[in-house]
Amino acid sequence: MLTLHSLTSASGSRPSKKRIGRGLSSKGTYAGRGVKGQKARAGKKLKPLIREIIKKYPKLRGYRFKSKVKSQKSKVTVINLDILEKKFNSGEKVTPQILLEKKLIRKIKGRMPQVKILGKGEIKKALMIESCQLSKSAKEKIEKAGGAIKWQPKSEGGRGNPSVAEWQRGGRRRSDSLLRPPRLGKY
Repeated sequence: MLTLHSLTSASGSRPSKKRIGRGLSSKGTYAGRGVKGQKARAGKKLKPLIREIIKKYPKLRGYRFKSKVKSQKSKVTVINLDILEKKFNSGEKVTPQILLEKKLIRKIKGRMPQVKILGKGEIKKALMIESCQLSKSAKEKIEKAGGAIKWQPKSEGGRGNPSVAEWQRGGRRRSDSLLRPPRLGKY
């Protein structure tokens, strides 16, 4: 009866493994390692060649910081006026959130990018632009078409540039802890 435990391979299909270093027959005595030297020893440990190559490379010294200009540019998404002309109707509001919903922009690393509108193309529709940066030519074309531009600064609680209200009152409000006189401790 043929069962799983009684299955064997056909004779000659799997040649037996050569046992090196076991007597004077094939691969005996030195077992294919040659005579003496580090490579012939048991437990030979050779340095990896890649380490030697890495050591020869000149290393750059000092602190390598990310360029602020490059990182800021990567977070700004550019969109042209001709796209706004095609995708929006007259009198509609244009914000980064609406642009994301219409799939004209997408998030960068899970964050909402800053949007800059450039003046390529023509616009004839009066659009309400909010929370978007504008180039000079784009601003002129939007205002000429009868559109409005409104920039919403960041809220007072968040970080970043102070809002218009903060500038008018002379900077950010300090918390009460900063206005109290310092406590004199025991020396």
